[in-house]
Amino acid sequence: MATNEQIILARDCGAIQIPAGNKVTLPKGTPVIITQTLGGTYTVQAPGGLCRIEGKDADALGITETEQEPAEAAAGAGGGDLGEDALFERQVWGVLKSCYDPEIPVNIVDLGLIYDMKVSKVEEGRKVDVKMTLTARGCGMGPAIAGDAQQKLLTLDGVEEANVELVWDPPWNPAMISPEGKKRLGIE
Repeated sequence: MATNEQIILARDCGAIQIPAGNKVTLPKGTPVIITQTLGGTYTVQAPGGLCRIEGKDADALGITETEQEPAEAAAGAGGGDLGEDALFERQVWGVLKSCYDPEIPVNIVDLGLIYDMKVSKVEEGRKVDVKMTLTARGCGMGPAIAGDAQQKLLTLDGVEEANVELVWDPPWNPAMISPEGKKRLGIE
């Protein structure tokens, strides 16, 4: 739903500056242009630069729930003969694929940012541990992207704990982008 139309914020709205990662409040009446709407968040061009607005604040953009783009469904439907653990892992990967870098229209899995994912059993359910990186070490959006992934993982039935750790080894490079991600970016 990226537009070239200017939208005037209907109310004060929390946002995160891109790429610094600083939390700010965009005041009511601020003119913005939506540049990306993926994974349930909105990247907007505001005076002073890009900002990420959470889906819960879509009303400030004049977007109602029925107009919001649906988040990508967690994979898992049509699991065929997959066992319960394999089906659950597919759901975890599906949730991770619903998380996006606010500047790049490719999910964090297809960008090659997920280095490791482990599921373990705990008393009442499951624990998910993820190791991920960023396209640039100095990106201030790391905690926001990792937090987004963690919050979405915690919405999966049976997940009692989710940890998303930022790591830097090996350093990310464009060769890590999946074929699907490269196609989306037009680089292959």
